Amino acid sequence: MTSSQRHVRLFRNGRNQAVRIPREFELEGEEAILHKEGDRLILEPVRKGRLLALLTSLEPLEEPFPEVDEGLASLDEVNL
Repeated sequence: MTSSQRHVRLFRNGRNQAVRIPREFELEGEEAILHKEGDRLILEPVRKGRLLALLTSLEPLEEPFPEVDEGLASLDEVNL
C-alpha cells in the first residue's frame, strides 16, 4: 500500500454499513457526495459557495447581449 492508501474495517451502524475515516483522509465540511463506479466507492466533499465566489470574481462583460429572438414570430402570432 502507498501512503495514500490505508486498510480500514467496515462496521454496522444500525442498518447502515460504515467505515471510520482515518485523520489523514478527513474531508472538509459537514456533507459529502458518495457514488459508485464499478466496485469502487468514491467519496467527495460538498464544497458550497464555490460557484458564487467564482462568479463574483469575474469582470463584467462589456459586449452587448445578442438579439437572440431576432427573426422569430411574435408571441401574438404563435398558436398556443
